[in-house]
Amino acid sequence: MTDRKLYMKERLASIKAAFIKAKTALIKRGAPKKLRLSYHVVWNIFLLVVIFAVIGAAFAGGVGAGYFASLVKDEEVLSYEDLETNIYDYTETSDIYFANDVYLGKLRTDLEREEIALKDVSPLLTDAVIATEDEYFMEHDGVVPKAIMRAVFQEVTNSANQTGGSTLTQQLIKNQVLTNEVSFDRKAKEILLALRVERFFEKEQILEAYLNVADMGRNSSGSNIAGVQTAAQGIFGVDAKDLSLPQAAFIAGLPQAPFGYTPFTNKGELKSEEALQPGIERKKEVLSRMLRDGSITREQHDEAVSYDLTQDFIERSSSAAEQYPYVTYELERRAVEILKYYLAEQAGYSRQQVDDSQTIDKEYTLLAERDIRQNGYEIHSTIDKELYDAMEKVKNNFAGFDGNRTVERTNLETGEAVNVSIPEQVGSVLMENSTGRILSFTGGRDFEQEQLNHATQSYRSSGSTIKPLAVYAPAIEYGLIGAGSPLADVKFNYNGWQPANFVVGREYGLIPARTALAASHNLSAARLYGRMIEQGHNPGEFLEKIDPKGIKDEEYSRRAFSLGGMDKGITVEENVSAYAAIGNMGQYNEPYMIEKIEDRDGNVIFEHKAEPIEMFSPSTAYVTLDMMRDTMTPIGSGRTAPSQLNFSTDWASKSGTSQFEHDNWFIGTNPNITFGIWFGYDEPSSLNDGSRRAISLWAQMMNRTNELRPDLIDPSNAFPQPEGVVNRSFCTFTGQAANDACSKAGLVSTDLFTSAYTPSGSENGLIVTKYVSKDGKRFVAMDSTPDEFSSNGALLSPDYAKQMLYPYGGDSSKLFPEDNSFFSNLLVAENRLEDDGSNPGSVTASVSDSKISWTPSGSSDVVGYRVYSGGNKVAVRKLDESLSASLSAGTYQVVAVDVAGKESARSNEVRIGAAPKPKKENTQNEDNSDSSSPAAATPPASGNNSGNGGNGNNEEDEEEEVESGGSDESSPPADEEPGEETPDDPPEDETPPSDDPPEDEEPPADGDNG
Repeated sequence: MTDRKLYMKERLASIKAAFIKAKTALIKRGAPKKLRLSYHVVWNIFLLVVIFAVIGAAFAGGVGAGYFASLVKDEEVLSYEDLETNIYDYTETSDIYFANDVYLGKLRTDLEREEIALKDVSPLLTDAVIATEDEYFMEHDGVVPKAIMRAVFQEVTNSANQTGGSTLTQQLIKNQVLTNEVSFDRKAKEILLALRVERFFEKEQILEAYLNVADMGRNSSGSNIAGVQTAAQGIFGVDAKDLSLPQAAFIAGLPQAPFGYTPFTNKGELKSEEALQPGIERKKEVLSRMLRDGSITREQHDEAVSYDLTQDFIERSSSAAEQYPYVTYELERRAVEILKYYLAEQAGYSRQQVDDSQTIDKEYTLLAERDIRQNGYEIHSTIDKELYDAMEKVKNNFAGFDGNRTVERTNLETGEAVNVSIPEQVGSVLMENSTGRILSFTGGRDFEQEQLNHATQSYRSSGSTIKPLAVYAPAIEYGLIGAGSPLADVKFNYNGWQPANFVVGREYGLIPARTALAASHNLSAARLYGRMIEQGHNPGEFLEKIDPKGIKDEEYSRRAFSLGGMDKGITVEENVSAYAAIGNMGQYNEPYMIEKIEDRDGNVIFEHKAEPIEMFSPSTAYVTLDMMRDTMTPIGSGRTAPSQLNFSTDWASKSGTSQFEHDNWFIGTNPNITFGIWFGYDEPSSLNDGSRRAISLWAQMMNRTNELRPDLIDPSNAFPQPEGVVNRSFCTFTGQAANDACSKAGLVSTDLFTSAYTPSGSENGLIVTKYVSKDGKRFVAMDSTPDEFSSNGALLSPDYAKQMLYPYGGDSSKLFPEDNSFFSNLLVAENRLEDDGSNPGSVTASVSDSKISWTPSGSSDVVGYRVYSGGNKVAVRKLDESLSASLSAGTYQVVAVDVAGKESARSNEVRIGAAPKPKKENTQNEDNSDSSSPAAATPPASGNNSGNGGNGNNEEDEEEEVESGGSDESSPPADEEPGEETPDDPPEDETPPSDDPPEDEEPPADGDNG
């Protein structure tokens, strides 16, 4: 017989004995028989009640057991492994870090949670939780029958006092395995699973899991939180192991009504005093239970109850997404991309399969987005916090941004057009050349107003920053040019596409490639790009290596691509990475922002590995860098940058302006880093002086980052010149080896070339010749043109002129414009000043003090003027020189000279100084004349190219010539030195044309003609 049955038998026997004793007492007292019978009836009735109660209980128990069995009959019996997976499969927020493990914060999530081990939790908190949620936790086997019956009775009777009947184990099952559905079916399953969990797991394991999954309301940033560590940090700013007794009691009371007891609103603001009271009262209740259970003393209880806990609530804090929105969202976006491939590979898919299948890509992107919010990854980035903060501060304080623009957008709710004010935006990227690490970036002006990351997600026209990448470096790589090779900057029309320089009417003629790049001329770049395409090259093949997402392959064949003509465009990150490749001697490293990702157990599931590929050869990269060094010189479009920098390093840079000045860029690279910046509006709009402002902010950001990291921003070393780069002399205007004509014309230059392409071949494009100047233009001289009116030069052969204008053709006379002093002695065959067949028209002379002046000849073929004193030529003036000469006393006449060498009739005679006194009559015979008198000179006949006789000399003419001292043609007046004149120099009051380009480089002409 069991103990329980024995116990029941003994209890019944004792009850029967009590009844018999009572009956005997009644008999002894002589009680009436009727009363004695009543006791007998009562006893029998009692026995019947007991019997029926036992039978009813047995029946009820059987029915209850049967009902319970029916509720759980379909429930799968979970193994230990299944239960372990489910119990510990709670979501944990992923953490993000700046470079060097500097903590940034948590990624966005619906529920923040940080896992903690039981040993790291204050005993005060564990005691408070057990006393409040499950006082029999250390004793029961997963359920407490008495508590369950009490809860059922309260539910059936709809009692106002609902004490609950779930143990910590049951609550863990409800949170981690089952749903929150309120039903007897779920409750039955909960009981069954709780019993099974208690069988497999230790109490400490169950308690630890509960402490990590319990809902805790909100933290001081307004985020939903779970787990005691997250609550301790988010409410009191301490770790769970450092909680005080009042703090521990407050947290232990939260799970009953997390959002009712939490001290913070959904905006992270502290609730009102009245709204805080429920949580404070709950704390007191927890303390009372701890006192009842003996966890704390009365003194501890009273002190904790009276403690003003509100002073411990931390002030509102900003989440990572609030403090660093651009960084947080960018890291999340990149981490999802990495996890997508990781999860797909875990499932057996290759990276290529993911890329080739939209279905697989979408599936694992969704899985990655969920995974990153639930599995507590640690994401370590490359962003240097100090540099990022510094650049943000410079951006926020920059006073050079243009004003807001009003644009029309569609209201998504109403569908109506509304006017919206948008700011000028900025994007920048600072990248390490040797690795591709993104050290810092600028995502935009104001994240709340515009969430687009303008450094990594905004696709814009590159403007002229495309020229080194798609034009000059490819041409060097193909062996078509060196740094000094001449390019034709002459207008053309290609199937309706008519690009222009920044100054629309300006043509620079033949200019060195390095000048064309530094000054960012459009016509020369467009011609060179077209030349490569016509010769069967694909200049875009190098840019394809960086895989720009916004550029389609067919765009490279369009001629306007050379000037930044793009359908979608390129991001700042992509553009900077391409320049970083040039700065890294042609080796391209994929840009990256995430160094590594660890799972919640500390396993590294991803770590970036640099895999450089050659974009350009080292020699091509160096020659391109050397050309870009000139951008910051006086001839370059970035010449304002050096004066704004507070340090000096080996910069190679390029500016860029897109069509209509919708975009402005400036990118600079040195041996360590590359930094690029972009200005523009999200709705394209013309910028005001955008290039200057972009350069200014670029310089300010570099100055500040240099103050923080001079080792990085201002390296002591310069770009090293690799093997395969040579200095070679060449004919400046052809780029080939110089011949005698080139040397005599003074057109030999020296510049950098790759050893694969050096100047060679015979120079046959130049012919030594003479030229004359008229109205600022140069014309081929005739054989009969007097030497004093011509200059030595070189004539470009028609065939070579055609070659230089390939493939678009053009006006060969524009190859050597007068304002291009670099080729001042060159001209083309078509430039000839035709002889009109007549003598030039005469001029009129006048005198003022010691200066003789004359009017210009009306003939179109005049090339200069001669001044005579008698028969002696005393001064020469080329056509483009001044129409005057300062001479000593005497009489003078002026003639015009045409291109054929013919002279006009003499001008009127003018005198400088007083007339000579008359001579006394000579008394000597003619035979006795003074032999010391000057011999009479015969002046040239008017209009006769021989220069002799014709106008009948007289004595007066002879005397005047003697007085003027003009008898010796080789000895002109002291203040007039024809042999020393420099007729090519302009008058003092005339400024020669500047070779400097405009401050801004040229935007590309519209068109995608290819």
